[in-house]
Amino acid sequence: MSEQLIQIEQQGAVRVMRLNRPEALNAFTAGMLGQLRQALQAAAEDGQVRCVLITGAGRAFSAGQDLADPHVAPSREPGAAPKDIGHMLDHYYIPLALRLRSMPVPVVAAVNGVAAGAGANLAFGCDLVVAAESASFIQAFSKIGLIPDCGGTWLLPRLVGRAKALELALLGDKVKAPEAQALGLIARVVPDAELQDTALALAQKLAGMPTRALAETRRALDDALLVDYESALKREGGLQSQLGFSHDYLEGVAAFLDKRAPEFKDR
Repeated sequence: MSEQLIQIEQQGAVRVMRLNRPEALNAFTAGMLGQLRQALQAAAEDGQVRCVLITGAGRAFSAGQDLADPHVAPSREPGAAPKDIGHMLDHYYIPLALRLRSMPVPVVAAVNGVAAGAGANLAFGCDLVVAAESASFIQAFSKIGLIPDCGGTWLLPRLVGRAKALELALLGDKVKAPEAQALGLIARVVPDAELQDTALALAQKLAGMPTRALAETRRALDDALLVDYESALKREGGLQSQLGFSHDYLEGVAAFLDKRAPEFKDR
């Protein structure tokens, strides 16, 4: 049986996924990335899941790519041919990032320690990022002669603007959680001892909301970054037309008029 590199548990309608290589600061291997994508796919296909929460076991969220992984580790033998590490992106990181960004439910990241390289960008690819006060984020790629991946080149300038994105990517300096929040990289910072409870409460709140509308909101915001204003307006019109026929819209309006709590069901 393969090693359980992603711990999975169900908390009501929330699917909790815990990166589980604590002895290696949850550094990514091909096996871990594959298991995480499989876990996300299973959650996407499970109608009982209305939110996903991703966090790390031990004292780190993820230190990024494990450079000792045979898929990326260059041979140190004289004359050995270098490996094409683009293969790792094509077969592991890109499918994972696309699955994460297209989830039919909201995804919350609870960053419990260092999030470096692809670990940072995986977190930034989630819908809401909550971090412990002691957590930190590092674009470590330039230190080993690479560029940001796992969506970093797309995410960073949209989160903080071109100038700051370049500073983060080129210098690779550590950004502590409070500064990351001030920059707009993450949503919230909480005391370390409160992180898991706060993140789970936030995920449970999202799970009780109109899930389909939340997922479409994410997609509309992402799409709007790529089109002109008129196209974004028309996109809004099309989505509102679709959502206006949904159970959750009709239930939301009825609950508002009846002065009761709504019971959302769409996904």
